[in-house]
Amino acid sequence: MARTVFEKCDAITRVAEVFRELGFEGASLYEITERTGLSKGSLYHFFPEGKEGMAQEILADVDQWFVREVFEPLERDEACVAITRMWQAIDSYFRSGRRICLFGAFALDETRDRFAKPIRLYFKRWIEALDGALVRAGVDAVTARSLAEDIVGGIQGSLTLARALKGDAVFSRTLARLQRRVDDALSPKRKSPSYASTRNSLKEDCDRESGASGRRDRGE
Repeated sequence: MARTVFEKCDAITRVAEVFRELGFEGASLYEITERTGLSKGSLYHFFPEGKEGMAQEILADVDQWFVREVFEPLERDEACVAITRMWQAIDSYFRSGRRICLFGAFALDETRDRFAKPIRLYFKRWIEALDGALVRAGVDAVTARSLAEDIVGGIQGSLTLARALKGDAVFSRTLARLQRRVDDALSPKRKSPSYASTRNSLKEDCDRESGASGRRDRGE
């Protein structure tokens, strides 16, 4: 018997995982109800526009997470702190390579034209936000743009490889290599912590940055 889910956010999360596993075309209504435990009535209640409406709302939900956790910090926070946070947020969100990117998956699917605008805006904002943070961190404009594109592209490619090879190590290795490239582009005093230590020491790094910023503001 299908289990009733009363919150729409629960339905979005459950249906999103079906799309990640089966793709948009492969996710039939039957598969969605079977895999989520949602009844057809619940699905139509939450998503009256059908499967395409589900996909649009799920992409919007994913985008909001990235805006809050990745894009806005890169755009407004101290550059090195924001970049360091990005590595951790990406690793956590994609479950160290065990979870694919829906925007990336939809971009490669036959349905890409249906969702072309949100897909384009998602990748465009990520690249531009990272580009801006790299420039603020002292990387020259030409290098920053190229590096931002390579980082976003590398993350997407490693997620595809991790899924194809059924092994998440490729994702972790790619993140480590990409961070080393960022470190190489930064001046020695501004290099961020190694990827391996980021998971354990991010809070301490950010606290130190925040304290230093506060002392500068007070003229100490």
